[in-house]
Amino acid sequence: MPTKKKKKQKKGFTVSPKLKRWLIIGGAVILVGAVALTAYLWPYLSTTSSKDATIYLRKGTTMEALTDSLNRHLDKDYAKQVLGVLQLRNATVENRQGAYKVKKGDSAWDFANRLRRGEESTIMLHINNVRTKEQLAERIGGRFMMSKKEMLAALNNKDLCAKYGMTPDNITSMFQANSFDFYWDVTPEELLEKMHVFYEKLWNDNRMEKAQAMNLTPQEVTTLASIVEEETAKRDERPQVARLYLNRVKKKMRLQADPTVKFALGDFALRRITNEMTRTPSPWNTYVNDGIPPGPIRIVEPQTIDAVLDAPKHDYIYMCAKEDFSGYHNFASTLSEHEANAHRYHKALDERKIKK
Repeated sequence: MPTKKKKKQKKGFTVSPKLKRWLIIGGAVILVGAVALTAYLWPYLSTTSSKDATIYLRKGTTMEALTDSLNRHLDKDYAKQVLGVLQLRNATVENRQGAYKVKKGDSAWDFANRLRRGEESTIMLHINNVRTKEQLAERIGGRFMMSKKEMLAALNNKDLCAKYGMTPDNITSMFQANSFDFYWDVTPEELLEKMHVFYEKLWNDNRMEKAQAMNLTPQEVTTLASIVEEETAKRDERPQVARLYLNRVKKKMRLQADPTVKFALGDFALRRITNEMTRTPSPWNTYVNDGIPPGPIRIVEPQTIDAVLDAPKHDYIYMCAKEDFSGYHNFASTLSEHEANAHRYHKALDERKIKK
């Protein structure tokens, strides 16, 4: 019988002793190098911030000025390691400008490399309880590189306001009581441009249609909303207050809103408005002027704009603070009802000896 051919066995891959020695030596060198590199970088990697801080840089900032800032806001050891990383990477901060946030636990290595790459942080701007352009400019100037004077000049610039269909009187209607992120070195012009983007998102087709149905502009709706917010801090009461003023607008009655007198006087702490105060000459005083004031008397929440646009129907045209000082109001459809409500409130003021 014919014999079967034996299959040839494949030879496996073998490493020569010489190559094996070189592989061992190479691995050892890499390991030693990795250990050495880790040991060299360890101070930069292990030194972390003990607290949150923000470092502000302007163009032209020297390494000495950066060191002083780091020492002042953090500590000398952290500052030393951050400067060490920058020197290691042959980096400077002279062309950097902005706010750079350090969070508790951030390593000197990470923060230094953010500085090196120019990865600036944003600053949160909270717009709340702002009534005047001066207050708004101060709030912004206190948070960003620009000054209050520069921001106020932009808000009073007729041409710049006209770019957005506004005037210096109603430019604050382009702002919302909300929170927004900006870079620290934002300019007044850039800030207004971004606020206009938010404004257009707020005034979508739905809200525009509702305003047009009332024969009101977005600025007029916002101004009415500002009066409503000043009249009551009770959000559940705002739609009812809004309809009251819409009723007055429809009847071509003067709004006679006490908050507009406070705005005209620049005294927002007043609790008692006298007849003499209601004669204060000002375009915003709705006791002496017809119609809606030329601009808002505070920056409003978007929800209050909706309270005006969706105000429920009723026939009230008078309101007076409740005599229990709860913050709510008594409403009336007739002057006699209103006078009775007002008498109770003024009696309560007298009993508490509140003169203003």
